[in-house]
Amino acid sequence: MKIRLAAAALLGLSAPAYAQENAPPPPVTVSGSVALVSDYRFRGVSQTDKEMAVQGGLTVTHESGLYGSLWGSNLSGWGTFGGANMELDVVGGYKLPIGGGAALDVGVTWYMYPGGASKTDFAEPYVKLSGSIGPVSALAGVAYAPPQQALGNWSNTPESREGDKEDNLYLWGDVSTAVPKTPITLKAHLGYSDGNKGLGPNGTSVAPTGSYADWLVGADLALGKVVLGVAYVDTSITKRDSAYLLPNFSSTKDGSTIAGSQVVFSVSAAF
Repeated sequence: MKIRLAAAALLGLSAPAYAQENAPPPPVTVSGSVALVSDYRFRGVSQTDKEMAVQGGLTVTHESGLYGSLWGSNLSGWGTFGGANMELDVVGGYKLPIGGGAALDVGVTWYMYPGGASKTDFAEPYVKLSGSIGPVSALAGVAYAPPQQALGNWSNTPESREGDKEDNLYLWGDVSTAVPKTPITLKAHLGYSDGNKGLGPNGTSVAPTGSYADWLVGADLALGKVVLGVAYVDTSITKRDSAYLLPNFSSTKDGSTIAGSQVVFSVSAAF
């Protein structure tokens, strides 16, 4: 009797485990992340006046490749963002495998600033191509925001006019590679912005000096689901380039540029 009970118990335990291992993936998956960063840098420029930021995101993905996500961060950087102290990005897209481990990702990001002026919000479609070259993972992206008021030149200059609409182009590339036999990943980023030279409504701009490059080099240390990161961030924007944007384009504490070099630390976790 005891042997029969033991056998039944064994079968009862092993069958569900086997079923779980061979069960098809669910049609819809939900993932997310939270992070604490020493400075929120958007394309090399601080959005938090060189102060810390709490960030988080949630993504829902369908097995077809369709996905939607929300991502948010606190703000306190240059400009007023229409009075908002938060950025909320709504993203929708489609990711398609194209063979050889590569994938094509097409979508659009809607940048929102809740509580601020609606003229500060803008949409930016993007196309990303990702894949691996040996031990190196690489991604190349193009983001183009069509003419919108949030990207216009609303500066107090003779050539600007209220209600102006401008576009913006952003090109970038990312690479990363794991250090063998360690939990460390090395990473690098290079981007180029080309858009309106000037300030939009509420003193904001995606490409404040018209065109500039931004770059990043850093490393991540994975400790289970927690990742510790450090990165050196900089831009090609000089003090002379941004002089006509002052005092908006400076730190309110010490008057230094918010587009200069900075070491940024982060702690993040995925779920």
